[in-house]
Amino acid sequence: VDTWEGGSEHQNLYDFNEIEENFNNNTMLINERIRIGMIMSKAKGEKLQKTKGGRHMVAFVNEDSCIGCDQCPTVCDDDAIDMYAKQIKSPLIEVHSNRKAKIIRDDCTGCRLCVLACPTDAINMIER
Repeated sequence: VDTWEGGSEHQNLYDFNEIEENFNNNTMLINERIRIGMIMSKAKGEKLQKTKGGRHMVAFVNEDSCIGCDQCPTVCDDDAIDMYAKQIKSPLIEVHSNRKAKIIRDDCTGCRLCVLACPTDAINMIER
């Protein structure tokens, strides 16, 4: 450990073991994030290939699976998704905001972006 003596106090300038340990931990985290990102990209690509889309298809939201996360309206280039408030089914749970996604069928182009963005798989493509 390099030290600097200022008056009667000693201050550590560098703790190379700690710096190296932090670097190695950060490198492992970055590598893990990259690995997970690549796996997710591959999975989304496979899901996209399996999901039919186009003008003859329209997105459909399963209300029970929708958590109101706002991911689908964020990715929708066609402004074909609205969020609306819905009362919760259980009287035992008090939720101030229980939002759900709703597809505007006429505006939906069948691009499938919302299907890929949905973290709960609440959105599927159906024939018009």
